[in-house]
Amino acid sequence: MAEHDTRIWPPTEDTLPLGLGPAEWAASPTEDSATQRQPGLLLVDDDPFMLGMQSRMLRSMGYSKIGTAGSAEAALALVLAGRAAVDVVVCDLNMPDVDGIEFLRRLGDSGFAGNVILLSGEGPRIIHAVQKLLAGRRLRILGALEKPAGRAALRALLDRWHPLAPAQATDEARVPACTADELHAARQGEQWVLHYQPKVDLQTGALTGTEALLRWNHPEHGLVYPDRFIGLAEDCGAIDALTGWVLGAALAQLSRWHQQGLLIQMAVNVSMENLRAPCFARKVGALVRHSCLSPQDLTLEVTESRVMALAPEPLETLVRLRMQRFGLSIDDFGTGHSSLAQLRDVPFTELKIDRGFVHGARQNPLIRPMLEGSIGMAQRLGLQTVAEGVETEDDWALLRELGCDIAQGFFIGQPMPGEQLHAWLTDWQARRPRESAT
Repeated sequence: MAEHDTRIWPPTEDTLPLGLGPAEWAASPTEDSATQRQPGLLLVDDDPFMLGMQSRMLRSMGYSKIGTAGSAEAALALVLAGRAAVDVVVCDLNMPDVDGIEFLRRLGDSGFAGNVILLSGEGPRIIHAVQKLLAGRRLRILGALEKPAGRAALRALLDRWHPLAPAQATDEARVPACTADELHAARQGEQWVLHYQPKVDLQTGALTGTEALLRWNHPEHGLVYPDRFIGLAEDCGAIDALTGWVLGAALAQLSRWHQQGLLIQMAVNVSMENLRAPCFARKVGALVRHSCLSPQDLTLEVTESRVMALAPEPLETLVRLRMQRFGLSIDDFGTGHSSLAQLRDVPFTELKIDRGFVHGARQNPLIRPMLEGSIGMAQRLGLQTVAEGVETEDDWALLRELGCDIAQGFFIGQPMPGEQLHAWLTDWQARRPRESAT
């Protein structure tokens, strides 16, 4: 058998050192530290000219660990045989025999947990649809570009890559599905904790409130996020007690902040299952009064976690809450079962735009019109707009240009324990965008 697969192109000098597996490569004594931090790239395209052009461009950008495959089958054989350390696959979608979609599906099924950049001349809508198809797999999609990809755009996506330690890569997989008994033990053992993510005014940069986010401080697995246990809590009837604890703890923290002179608001997520209880609105009102707060200090964020139409009981509860002057937010707007009918029928005061329509919207010809439309519709309906997933200053600037009211995301601050908010606020006041400074 020849030293190199004849389906691998260009020849030896432009391919990965196929005799080295990941461990050997990382330890190669001939590489400097900067080279070792580079990702191993595998370019997959049925067009030899495009492969050569992409390979030469990447080398001119300083990348040296570059392999190429002229077909999906060749790329799969290369990766599965462990003949090359591949961190990022740059894949064309439209290839004969096995197209890019099937290739990536098979690659994900094989256990490969690396990164992918999609390249295609099929247009942004098809590229976006493929990204959604792959979102549930172990593959991490760094982004997608139309062919031919430019240097700056490709560099921006490759800069998103970072090496992942083996322990980090499997942490989530190590957390088993929790049980109803564990949920009960968590309540008895006081294992629930709240973290708070800041929300700020886009025009002034001022802190307006926080969102209370539930975490489970598991004795074995550390902090467990709610997507691992909220569904079970709803199924086993524990969601009412859990939401009651969250409301009580969040309002107690808000009361402490008010006593310290930090007059902000609090947002808390509630389940549609909570809203079925006829006494829910009355209980929330009692909690607020007990905390010496006003209903205007609390916004309840509503997401549909079950496929269902808005039944009379939840709608009745929402109307009662609004009559008490609680804020009502439709969360993750634009995803799931959020719809125009809900905006028409429910007295919401706030529209919270899902992160999928926020981050990177300036450069995305698909999601930017949707973001603009959501903000414009909310403004005409008299609703406050909150954008979550604000991760960069460019995200911030675009939202400000479009007239969005409130921003939330990692660019502003990550979720944190309540006692850290004052330190975050000092830091934020020093680094917030200049045009927002008061």
